[in-house]
Amino acid sequence: MEKIAVVILNWNGVKLLEQFLPSVIQFSEGAAIYVADNDSTDNSVAYVTEHFPTVKIVKNSGNYGFAKGYNDALKHIDAEIYALVNSDIEVTENWLQPILDTFEKENQTAIIQPKILDFKNKEYFEYAGAAGGFIDKYGFPFCRGRIFDTIEKDYGQYNDNIELFWASGACFFIRKNVFHELGGFDESFFAHQEEIDLCWRAANEGHIIKYNYQSVVYHVGGATLQQGNPKKTYLNFRNSLLMLVKNLPSKGLFFVIFFRMVLDGIAGIRFLTQGKFGHTLAILKAHFSFYCLSLKYLKKRKDFQIQQYYSVKSIVFLYYIKKLTLFKEIFNSIQNIKN
Repeated sequence: MEKIAVVILNWNGVKLLEQFLPSVIQFSEGAAIYVADNDSTDNSVAYVTEHFPTVKIVKNSGNYGFAKGYNDALKHIDAEIYALVNSDIEVTENWLQPILDTFEKENQTAIIQPKILDFKNKEYFEYAGAAGGFIDKYGFPFCRGRIFDTIEKDYGQYNDNIELFWASGACFFIRKNVFHELGGFDESFFAHQEEIDLCWRAANEGHIIKYNYQSVVYHVGGATLQQGNPKKTYLNFRNSLLMLVKNLPSKGLFFVIFFRMVLDGIAGIRFLTQGKFGHTLAILKAHFSFYCLSLKYLKKRKDFQIQQYYSVKSIVFLYYIKKLTLFKEIFNSIQNIKN
């Protein structure tokens, strides 16, 4: 069994592989490197085979998105640690060793996220993960270094190694045995928030999720689905509701979901006033899909859910009403961060 496998999910991303795969090969000494291809119709597989013969190819039989794409590919990869890396990630020298050291020293740590900075503006954190993720009572995710659309400059304020609630799927390290014991990602999600759901399920089983600032990567973000795309809005809103049904503590379950849906409605009205009709429609479609799937997802609930899953009661209130836009401004409101 290999110690660590770096697995890059690809779909029609030959340009991204051409740009970013060299850094992975250069700085991943001792790791096995795989491209998991979601049945691309461009020349991705041929390009990798010709130009990077040391990289192994796992071919999926269809475009299964992030969740099933990784689930299917990882069945064929035998390594103690999986490093799931987006195809638009540039890694840096010595990015793997701090992660491996943490796994070696901390048996209960099951998932780790590195520091994720913006490839296009390298002094700033990147939207998808930044310095590690948390959620509020109603399931809204936020990060150290990114609260909604406010992105912080990195000046070392998060140079620490702490416990998180969720690690970003943009660059996601997980023990193989934990990934498979949890059943992998929820394939119904297709893409978006599946890593938060997996981390929540891991926490419910007593595993620890951590951030390690000594490992640094740069992420383009939105290379496969732009932030302003209504499909992204649909998946985020639908998957967030499904995740709540699966993982919330029983006490207050229906109230939290009801209130979250009210907040979604307000977001839909806000999009409408901004002329973003496609996003309002996406939220309506997300809620309709949620109604259709909710009974199925109630059956996915486990017997035990951690009670203190959230860090602040409402990040929406703190950000939009109290105008606290930086993580340090709300730090005193956060209860469950352990140094």
